[in-house]
Amino acid sequence: MEPIIAVATIICLLMSVRITAKTFKEQQFLSRETILVIAFLYLSILIGFAMLYLLFIQTGQGILTQGNEPIKGDYLEHLNTSLYFSAVTLFSVGYGEIIPVGAGRLIAVLEALIGYMLPVILVARTVLEIDKNAK
Repeated sequence: MEPIIAVATIICLLMSVRITAKTFKEQQFLSRETILVIAFLYLSILIGFAMLYLLFIQTGQGILTQGNEPIKGDYLEHLNTSLYFSAVTLFSVGYGEIIPVGAGRLIAVLEALIGYMLPVILVARTVLEIDKNAK
């Protein structure tokens, strides 16, 4: 069941990127719709990666540690920790109280890369749009 959930999560993430790309092509870049799509893209990436972390935690693969010990607690605490770690990883360099290990490191690096690249893409797209309109 876990591989199905992982594949479904990845498909949802890819669909979010596809919808965002389509919106960039069809809408004026700084429209309300585009800003809303960007917000939903960030939210879907955050939740998607959190679900991947949660999936690994729930299957007993301790990919996140806190104080050199695997994350403890029930399902809701695992969900809360996964969402928190995903948000901190996507939006910043992290605080260091939750540390990825093993495969979690690769997943966290991928999420951090996406978190750093999205603003770069958005700024570049805005500059290109302004330049195109100025000509």
